[in-house]
Amino acid sequence: QVPLVESGGGSVQAGGSLNLSCTASGYSSVYYSQRCMGWFRQVPGKEREGVTFIEGAGSATYADSVQGRFTISRDNTKKTLYLQMNNLKPEDTAMYYCVAERTILDRCSGAEEDYHWGQGTQVTVSS
Repeated sequence: QVPLVESGGGSVQAGGSLNLSCTASGYSSVYYSQRCMGWFRQVPGKEREGVTFIEGAGSATYADSVQGRFTISRDNTKKTLYLQMNNLKPEDTAMYYCVAERTILDRCSGAEEDYHWGQGTQVTVSS
């Protein structure tokens, strides 16, 4: 298991912004840079949703629900993943989990089982 430590969650009003961070302390910088990283989120009673993923070189994909509002980025030298969330909506309220690819694949997978998981950070958006 690779330690993934998230931070930056909190409570904001609709329209506000938050920036999540995730540090992968268990990887070397080179090893980290080869891995897809991403964010899932989960609301109690609902299935987990893949929010966004980023390849080592920086190519990213987004769920339709966050496209244009969220931006994923990474600093491979710091082994840190970021999620800038703008124009937040109440429906963005969830536990957000940082994930790191278990095995290097040709493209980032959207399957939960293909990733190591962090402990999660709560994001709450009030209307």
